[in-house]
Amino acid sequence: MKTQRKLIIVGDRVLIEPDERMETRAGLFLPPTVKEKDKVLGGRVIKVGPGYPVNDISVVLEEPWKQTNTEPIRYIPLQAQEGDYALFLKDAGIEIEFEEKKYLIVPHSAILALIRTTIVEDEDDRGF
Repeated sequence: MKTQRKLIIVGDRVLIEPDERMETRAGLFLPPTVKEKDKVLGGRVIKVGPGYPVNDISVVLEEPWKQTNTEPIRYIPLQAQEGDYALFLKDAGIEIEFEEKKYLIVPHSAILALIRTTIVEDEDDRGF
């Protein structure tokens, strides 16, 4: 019998694959003194949780004990997206190992900056 394991990130947490080099593809370099002194790490965002749960204010319950969960929970989405490069506080991360790879689970609030790479098409490349 085959089984499949899936890692699900919950709430406002982000799964990050740490970058040991501390040099980003965008050319940002953090010297070792920053890594040790300020405890800042960088890494690629692999997965993000659904976000911050919020109450549905449109529902006014006269009898809260008779509440039914017919509507799904609503979330405010996170700013981090899969593929981003994140700079985050080292102490806030929890190290895990999943399928023989090391990752960090970091709360979204511990992320200091995101570097998002997008492909921009030049006008000359369109053939016009």
